[in-house]
Amino acid sequence: MKSIRKLGLRAGVRRLGPGLITGAADDDPSGIATYSQAGAQFGYAMLWTVVFTLPLMAAIQMVSARIGYVTGHGLAANIKRAFPRPVLLAIVGMLVLANTLNLAADIAAMAEALRLLLGGSAHVYAVTFGLLCLVLQVFLSYATYVRWLKWLTLALLSYVLVIFTLQIGWWQVVRQTLWPQLPGAKETLLTIVAVFGTTISPYLFFWQAAQEMEDVNAGPGQPHTQQQVRRHLRRIKWDTVVGMAFSNLVAFFIILSTAATLHAAGVHDIQTSSQAAEALRPLAGNLTFLLFSLGIIGTGMLAVPVLAGSAAYAVAEAAGWEGSLSLRLDKGEGRGFYGVVAVATLGGVALCFTAIDPVQALFASAVLNGVIAVPIMVVMMLLASRPAVMGEHVISPRLRRLGWLATLAMAATVVAMFLTL
Repeated sequence: MKSIRKLGLRAGVRRLGPGLITGAADDDPSGIATYSQAGAQFGYAMLWTVVFTLPLMAAIQMVSARIGYVTGHGLAANIKRAFPRPVLLAIVGMLVLANTLNLAADIAAMAEALRLLLGGSAHVYAVTFGLLCLVLQVFLSYATYVRWLKWLTLALLSYVLVIFTLQIGWWQVVRQTLWPQLPGAKETLLTIVAVFGTTISPYLFFWQAAQEMEDVNAGPGQPHTQQQVRRHLRRIKWDTVVGMAFSNLVAFFIILSTAATLHAAGVHDIQTSSQAAEALRPLAGNLTFLLFSLGIIGTGMLAVPVLAGSAAYAVAEAAGWEGSLSLRLDKGEGRGFYGVVAVATLGGVALCFTAIDPVQALFASAVLNGVIAVPIMVVMMLLASRPAVMGEHVISPRLRRLGWLATLAMAATVVAMFLTL
């Protein structure tokens, strides 16, 4: 019986892939900074946000994954086919800009976290991280690369382990999560908008759709029977739900750990993830500081390729280039695709050497992500509901309702963001 359970567990883990990686990449260093600020400023009162967004995030990611699998093309290719070219160019252009700013913020946070651990120059570390991520994306095979990304998701467990180093009032946690007491201030709304925008980000849509497309192309061939298609769609559902649950669980623990330490000690202003790690050391000890810092570096190594890769998929599909991580640059394949990966990654590194404030870069990328998320989500819901696009595999009424609810929630956060600027 034990061996049967082990085989079942191994089979379940093997079924995890694009959804798990996408969910883990959502907790990038800029996301860690947002969740840390929420916990430091409002304590346990912001825990409800990651609980509320979980079904919405899972639904919209499931829609993007299904589009990529059923059509065999990424989101940009589908938008190109169904909508006017100016719509495509506007969405892809804003995506690349937002991703580059996000890359800069993430690489800077990774470099600063390593500087806190080892000393030395943050600029040298930024160049090292950027080049390492670029080399891995260009020269590793797709199967090997994805396998390494799956292992990197374990870095996020450091934020779960942090909780075991702290004293937590669990009854208060449950009460504040289910019935939060929020002050009616402008800062409260801005923090809610920031958490929503960090959790539901456009680059995740493009990445997961592209990875489902990659998985189909890397296999023995497109499935032909309805049974095979239904089986794979069930795998997508399982993979996405697990990945998004993992993502929001980690976000929950980041808010929880900073609320139990920083907020409780009166430290209410945290602007970056590395600042959160440094602030934790005198309050919670060196072990908590170490776990928090290593988590920043590990999730950054996961998020940087996702940010650069999603931009490359979008640009390649919009330009009509061949775009895939399975292409071999040494054979002259995918020069345009890998060129975008290089420009986005090295552009993010270059921004670390400018006078741009990392906090302003985070805010600018959050604004852009929030703005472009809404039209992309509308487009995704329209595509996933059209038999002309999805054939017999249009999304179910329940998934359609959840997807539109996620779209409306995101639209409301964007409106609220502009009203409070």
